[in-house]
Amino acid sequence: MKKKAEEVERPEDNKNAEGNKDNKKEQLDENIEKETNCPEAVTDTLESLQIKNTELHDKYVRLMAEFENFKKRTRQERLELIETASGNLITNLLPVIDDMERGLDSSQKTEDAKSIKDGLELIYNKMLGILKQKGLEHIECKGKEFDTDYHEALTMIENKEMKGKVVDEVEKGYTMKGKVIRFAKVVVGK
Repeated sequence: MKKKAEEVERPEDNKNAEGNKDNKKEQLDENIEKETNCPEAVTDTLESLQIKNTELHDKYVRLMAEFENFKKRTRQERLELIETASGNLITNLLPVIDDMERGLDSSQKTEDAKSIKDGLELIYNKMLGILKQKGLEHIECKGKEFDTDYHEALTMIENKEMKGKVVDEVEKGYTMKGKVIRFAKVVVGK
């Protein structure tokens, strides 16, 4: 019986249902009005977004162009620096060339081999001093352990006392500011 009583419609429920229908109609009407007003707002927003997009695209294109210019400029500066550095070295070596020319002239005029030898030693030491100022160092290797980071083995010879060590240096090796620029060519004992 309770179920039947609940199922029976009350007049109050009908009024609420009708009120709800009226509220829904009013909300629907308001939504329609908003939608008719909305396209103008959407259009404004769309236009502003397009303008913003264009501005950002222009900014991006300019930034990429600036970056490309930066890369070209740094590449050019690096090449100029290398050319200038070699120019400085050549400028420092010019006095050595002058000394060599003077030595060659004097060697044709004199018969004394000792003075020619002494002149050559002076020129050699002067040139070596200039290169040392620029960071050049000779790799000491005779009698030391063979190290592939500094040495290049040309051959191996039987020598039980010097096994795994450098027996002879065929061509000097050099480092420039700690970096190997030419490996020492050596003979290794086995």
